[in-house]
Amino acid sequence: MPKQVLKHQRIARVLAREIQSGTLEPGSRLPGEHALTRRFEVSRTTVRQALDELSRQGLISTHAGVGSFVTFDGSLLDNTLGWTRALADQGARITTEILRLEAVRDARLAEELGVEETEFMVLDRMRVLPEGTPVALERSRVPLAPALADVPLRGLLDDSLTKTLAAAGLRATHGDEWASVQPLAADEAALLRRPGGETWLRTRRVSRGADGRVVEQVTSLLDPARFQLHLGFGEQPQPE
Repeated sequence: MPKQVLKHQRIARVLAREIQSGTLEPGSRLPGEHALTRRFEVSRTTVRQALDELSRQGLISTHAGVGSFVTFDGSLLDNTLGWTRALADQGARITTEILRLEAVRDARLAEELGVEETEFMVLDRMRVLPEGTPVALERSRVPLAPALADVPLRGLLDDSLTKTLAAAGLRATHGDEWASVQPLAADEAALLRRPGGETWLRTRRVSRGADGRVVEQVTSLLDPARFQLHLGFGEQPQPE
């Protein structure tokens, strides 16, 4: 007996065909949830399930509600894809240098994040322009779930933290981000090969899964000559 196709799966297939056929061009904006509920005559919950399915397939990126997004040279970077892919998709010729990948115990951070786990996967990375100029320093801290225990030894999946977390069943659905402008500390300036005290954009993002558990904390230092913080609002699903 053929398997029944659920409503949200049917909608996802229709929209996927429109994206893949070029009816919906890459970078264009999908109709809002209200318009899609009218078009398909379904509930908003069903529409959201369809959009989640398209997002899992990598066909759209969805920024729902009020949010802040980082841009590089004016182009929006999608954190759901991971910056390595997002920068590549924008044509940015930037390489990523892994400075540190290991497991550590940090009771203070666990208390700060409100998590029971005191062991974290530590990942420090630097983004570097082709001529060798660093433009970003990122320090990620991930509660060390059992599925991630061997990552510090075997490395990231396809050099991507986003893919590594997804393979472990960890997917960020929401979170909080803070931004400030601060001078570089001496050790940061040395790593980034910039004068001590130079002012950079500093962001701190705590991502959580659908169950509310912390997936990742990442603190980033970003060259303000190349990166900016873009504030968005409303529902903005876009074809990849």
